[in-house]
Amino acid sequence: MASDLIRSTARLYALQNAVQFNGAADSKAVIGKVIAALKTLSFSPQEIIPVVREVVNEVNSISVEQQRKELERAAPELLHKEKKERDFSLPALPHAEKGKVVTRFPPEPNGYLHIGHAKAAIVDSEYARMYDGTFILRFDDTNPENAQLEFYDAQKKDLHWLGIEWDLEYNTSDNLKTHYQLAEQLIKQGDAYLCRCTAEQIKQGRFLGTPCACRNMTPKETASLWKEYVSTQNLSNAILRLKADMKSANTAMRDPTLFRVITTPHPRTGTTFHVWPTYDFAGAIEDSISGVTHPFRTKEYELRDEVYFLILKLLNLRQPYLMEFARLSITGMPVSKRKIKPLIENKQVSGFDDVRLPTLQGLKRRGILPEAIKQFVLSQGISKVESEASFSLVEAANRKLLDPQVRRYFFVPNPVKLTVKNAPEKTVHLKLHPTAALGERIIKTSSTFFISHNDVASMKTGDVFRLKDHINVTVTKKGKELSGEYAGDKPVPGTPKIQWTTDHTISLAILVPGVLFKNDAYNQDSLQEVQGVAEEAVRSLHEGDIVQFERFGFVRLEKTKTGLRGVLAHK
Repeated sequence: MASDLIRSTARLYALQNAVQFNGAADSKAVIGKVIAALKTLSFSPQEIIPVVREVVNEVNSISVEQQRKELERAAPELLHKEKKERDFSLPALPHAEKGKVVTRFPPEPNGYLHIGHAKAAIVDSEYARMYDGTFILRFDDTNPENAQLEFYDAQKKDLHWLGIEWDLEYNTSDNLKTHYQLAEQLIKQGDAYLCRCTAEQIKQGRFLGTPCACRNMTPKETASLWKEYVSTQNLSNAILRLKADMKSANTAMRDPTLFRVITTPHPRTGTTFHVWPTYDFAGAIEDSISGVTHPFRTKEYELRDEVYFLILKLLNLRQPYLMEFARLSITGMPVSKRKIKPLIENKQVSGFDDVRLPTLQGLKRRGILPEAIKQFVLSQGISKVESEASFSLVEAANRKLLDPQVRRYFFVPNPVKLTVKNAPEKTVHLKLHPTAALGERIIKTSSTFFISHNDVASMKTGDVFRLKDHINVTVTKKGKELSGEYAGDKPVPGTPKIQWTTDHTISLAILVPGVLFKNDAYNQDSLQEVQGVAEEAVRSLHEGDIVQFERFGFVRLEKTKTGLRGVLAHK
């Protein structure tokens, strides 16, 4: 009969889906599979859907072990779903030779690293390893107003957490005397001049494309002033500008600034220097003299490439193969220090490790694994096309890594007391994982339980539900508390399975991070706290442990002054 064929097909796919998802098959997923499998037999959805729903309820009423055994007997090929390994490798580098590729990651030590930095660091590191090359960590610390000593070590710690190691480490400030010598070379060649115009005059001149009188100074006069410039602070309002092309359509080429005076003490060199190179100058020089073959930077600097190569050409320095990729953008998340810093200053977030932020410290605290970040970054590739990714992609990568290895426990949010008449006293053995050999926890039960307020809200007198992996209960009375009656041990088809605890519990608050920005405005409700109770076994867990609270989500535990607290990574 037609209905028998639908039923037998639905049973197989329901068993497969249930085994894949911890004993709970999803009707919609199974319906899709069955319709696809029977499409050549002209069955209508109206014939298939009710049968599938009935079968799914039947399958969900038996244990995972029973589901697995039945599927293994009936269709073992469905038990082991063949997974295609995702290729997370990067495309080949142009003009690259094995053993000769040199890349660099050049963070400014002015804050903690975020996922945007992670993209750059991972791409640079991966390419160096792909070609058996060299990976350099270079701190671009040529702005004493921003650089802080604590961030040198903090950023290295973040990189180590990501699993990134480097072959060479140095600071741009170490080479400042070399930068001065090269600047002097440009001056003597007539390719740079000291400009003492006001900021407004410089801005106006660039806008109109008209040079200022300072540009007419002879190389000899400029060289004399340069010596005074670097040795005293008599010319503190002057800047050294590249003599480029004031008529260029690319406004970045209209005599860009190469050096400026900053009197703020530097965290490493103190007050030894007061003349500091700009990113245009320092970036080009350091890439060249350190041997970098393939420097990457974000597309926002693309207009400045012409400046980069002109500086190297005028100084007769080696020109690397400069490459750009799109800046990493995530919907609802501020992936830049420029946006993160005001949030901290205005106390809209608790700090750089706030679980709503895409900082590496915030992601670590949230329970996101380094490998998940790496997979996400590499999946985005090195395209120059601007796009905005969803954080759900990070969550999906993280979920795949966590699911096979983390232990399962029960957590009951907003608990309601349940008293079950005639409930047998039992010693319940619950697996810590449905398939992996991670052990078990043992719970002694009587007639008192706690279940979620959300579950209670959908119940009415006479309903039957199952305390997951334990007993069935018939609702006898609803109020501030719930009363029920023992309805047997054997699973009943179609009954909901809910998580529970006994009256031996641990109180637990769980932070639930949400989207920090909605429609480009700060979301006041972006962080919630759920109060609840967890089973007693959770008390023995440690800070940093990541667990799955069934029907709630993956949670990382952390210590507070009063005990443990959880942070929801994702569902």
